[in-house]
Amino acid sequence: MLVVEAKLKNGTPEQYQKLDEAIRTSQFVRNSCVRYWMDNQGTNRNDLQKLCAVLANNKETPWVNKLNSQARQSAADRAWQSINRFYQNCHAKIPGKKGFPRFKKHSRSVEYKLTGYQLSDDRRKIKFTDGFKAGEFDLWCSQKTLVYYSEQQIKRVRVVRRADGYYCQFLIDVERQECHKPTGQITGIDLGLKEFYTDAQGNTVENPRYLRKSEKRLKKAQRRLSKKFRQGNKQSNNYHKQRIKVAKLHLKVSRQRKDKAIKDALALVQSNDLVVYEALKVRNLVKNRQLAKSISDASWYQFTEWLNYFAKIYRIVCIAVPPHFTSQDCSVCGTRVQKSLSTRTHQCPNCKTVLDRDHNAAINILKKGLQYLGNHLNGTVGQTETDPNALGESGLWILNGDIENLSCLVEQGISNSDGSRIPRYSVA
Repeated sequence: MLVVEAKLKNGTPEQYQKLDEAIRTSQFVRNSCVRYWMDNQGTNRNDLQKLCAVLANNKETPWVNKLNSQARQSAADRAWQSINRFYQNCHAKIPGKKGFPRFKKHSRSVEYKLTGYQLSDDRRKIKFTDGFKAGEFDLWCSQKTLVYYSEQQIKRVRVVRRADGYYCQFLIDVERQECHKPTGQITGIDLGLKEFYTDAQGNTVENPRYLRKSEKRLKKAQRRLSKKFRQGNKQSNNYHKQRIKVAKLHLKVSRQRKDKAIKDALALVQSNDLVVYEALKVRNLVKNRQLAKSISDASWYQFTEWLNYFAKIYRIVCIAVPPHFTSQDCSVCGTRVQKSLSTRTHQCPNCKTVLDRDHNAAINILKKGLQYLGNHLNGTVGQTETDPNALGESGLWILNGDIENLSCLVEQGISNSDGSRIPRYSVA
């Protein structure tokens, strides 16, 4: 599946208001499904689908019938996804909160399936034909155009409202595969705050700190917003204008993080045949009040998600290993050297090795990945796809034709137990 996003432009204020009404109606259907599930024990997905027709025929809710029938079903499906996720967390006995379904107060999207819209022949315009009659919009897409795909390949269309306008996301049924030229390089990466990540070869990538750089403008904009707020009264137009300005600043930071994560992950995958990273539990790490903002600003989780995605597309091996003691253990002799977060240099009293803390951790992460890969190849050589990580962070993708080459890499990595520094391996 591939998602192509285009901005909806050249619409009148009345047309955008119709899109808002469709979004609010979809929110109403979704919340009604959640309430129906709370009030009726044993409700399943089919019951929620039947409820959509009941709401559409109800004289007390005539606006529901304006929304396309498949859009109503999509809203019910989204409600069932939250319910099913809650069931799965309860059955798995996950500690803490189980994610009980909540009512949506500010929904920002409505999803159509195969009806309710109509694309022009040149795929540059879209017309919404449901009961709200939002009309025709121009599609502006900077990267990919819909001309390359047939109308039968478009399975879903989602309208999303953001601070800077309305966007249309097309879910296209196409298998994406990229050709990866073997580079003979393998690496392990250690995610950090001083540097975004450090690899096993000592190379570093700068941490951009987008939120920190935008904080001055954000604080100024938020102060102006708070001064315009009137408790208990209807907010003025100036308040809503300033609110949109603040939202646009946050949206810019979010897009900067996403762009950085995509580019770094793609460069890492294209330049290596094997990538090993530490499976960090960011949800637990942000509980540290001193580091929570910096950890969120680094966006580690988003980076690892894109790393796994590109590893699957380019069909290379990507492994997540537990992060325990990767910074404390010596990468040469294995001696555990206790150090605080402020200690940035690893100094081993046993073998006298002096390395940067993150570089030492990256080498340990690569060693763990090689040992794990060796155990996997020895146990399940014929398996082409598996999910070896118990933490559920990533999958291990292996091509049958590359197993012999990967085995050579593992043998070299595991045999390097004499304390020497891990070199750049080449595929045999």
